[in-house]
Parts: sequence; structure tokens; C-alpha cells
Amino acid sequence: MTQAHSPNPQVLAMGEAMVEFNQSPDDARQYLQGFGGDTSNFVIAARRQGVSTGFVSAVGDDLFGRMLLDLWREEAVDTRYVRVDAQAPTGVYFVSHDENGHHFDYLRAGSAASRYRAQDLPREALAGASFLHLSGISLAISANACDAAFDAMSKIRAAGGKVSFDTNLRLKLWPLARARATMREAFRLTDVCLPSWDDVTAVTGLEDRDAILDELLSHGVKVVALKLGREGCYVATPQERRIVAPYPVQAIDATGAGDCFGGAFVARLALGDDPFAAARYANVCAALSTTGYGAVAPVPRAAQVLRQLAG
Repeated sequence: MTQAHSPNPQVLAMGEAMVEFNQSPDDARQYLQGFGGDTSNFVIAARRQGVSTGFVSAVGDDLFGRMLLDLWREEAVDTRYVRVDAQAPTGVYFVSHDENGHHFDYLRAGSAASRYRAQDLPREALAGASFLHLSGISLAISANACDAAFDAMSKIRAAGGKVSFDTNLRLKLWPLARARATMREAFRLTDVCLPSWDDVTAVTGLEDRDAILDELLSHGVKVVALKLGREGCYVATPQERRIVAPYPVQAIDATGAGDCFGGAFVARLALGDDPFAAARYANVCAALSTTGYGAVAPVPRAAQVLRQLAG
């Protein structure tokens, strides 16, 4: 697919993408190469649902950076807002497996994305987009990346756009106290919040679903879609809240399913759905993404999701 060149993408995402090396189940010395990064997964999922998208980040001037740029171009995600930093590497990570499950080892310290600054922001794109999506990881990778993220959130809202935010807590990147304080500030600039259960209970210290929704809405969030995995999601606005039932499938790999849900949910909001219709769509999209392996390859396109919804 060719590179998208609409004047302003409808949906932008901001954060760090990385190249993945996943240990082969047949030979522990062999690794299968893939791609990771929550906001990258999100923006590809959104693009596959039919909205124009762009990614705001930096990659190194290296093989891995070129691989990521090729991935986004193949997916028709606008890459004009991805800086190539010749002074820093692209992040990579390794997934290994043993009897205790799978384990992640990251080589991301000092990465190109972590060196991203507020002065690098694509102001024109932010002024024209409907949504900017970020996550807890976007805020955690470095102090200057965090500053850039907050500046981007303020700019898109000042221009009439909306911010979507996924809590995505990674305690390897920052201590819980700092994550809590920073995310509380982020919630005040968030229109659509997409938390998952484990993250949001840690960040808020709350265990009751309605109390969590009340807490997020109290910061000024307009829509919350609390992801509950096999139970579907709990969607709230200041006026109404509903459990939206899951879509049943035989799941084989849930990698990236939450990112897929978020990308589909925001894409449908950008296309005019109300939050409850968007959640029904996103539940189907995320469920279908678990029927194949990896975070990107099995993400369905709009036609497939709409067929399942109609059926």
C-alpha cells in the first residue's frame, strides 16, 4: 500500500515503537523478528478501520528505524512526523519463554524516541487532527518526551481536537508514585480514556469499577472505556454507563489486543459513532485480532469487522 498523504491525518498517535525479537519455541537460540510499541499498534489498528493516521515519534538512522518506517508506509500510516535521529538508536526488545511464561528484555535507554522534544512537534498536524492518542509509556520513556507529550495534548485541545489516553503502566520505566502523579495530570487533558484493569487499579488505588469510572470522570474525562478482557468493556460518559459484552472467539494470542481495541474505538469515534457503538465495534475488532499471532498481522480491517457485526 502506498504512503497516505492527506493534508492532516484524522488520528495521530505519539510514543515509541520498537523492533521485537521473539524466541522460537523450537530453538531457544533463534528469534522471530516482529514489531512492538503500544501507540504504533494503536495507529495501525485505527488505519485498518478506515481513518487517516499519522505517527509522531523518532527512530534511529539505522536498520531497525528503516524497518519501522517501512512498516508504517506499508500500512499507509503517515510518516512525515517521524524524526530520524542520527545520534541515537531505535529501541529493540527480546521476548523469551520458559515454564513461568514469557519475559521481556528491553534495549531502549537513550533511544531516538526517548530524545524527542517539544520543539520537534508537528504543530500543523496537531492543529488539524481530530484525535491525538498517547499512553503511559509515551510519558514514561524520558522527561523530555513527557514534556513533549503534555505540550502536544495542550496544542491539539486548543485547536479543537481531542486526546485519547491509554494508562499502559510499565513499572520498569518509572516508579508508581511518579506514574500516579503524572497520569493524574494527563487525565485532566484527556477526552477519551482507555484504561485496562490492572493498570488503572494500580494508578488509582481503587478496586471498584464504578469508583474507578467516577475518579476518571472527575478529572474532566468525557468518555471512559475500561477494558475488561474476556468480560468486554465498561463504557461511561458523565450521563450514562454500560457494560458492552465481549465478542466470543477462540483466542490464541492476545498480544496487542488492548491496543487494537483502542485504535478501533477511536477510529469509530472519529467516524461519528457514539461511545457505546464504538465499543461494540472495538470489542469485535480486538477479539478477531486474538485469533492470529502477533500484535499487527491479525488486526482485522473494517470490512471484516462490519461483516461480523452484521452477522
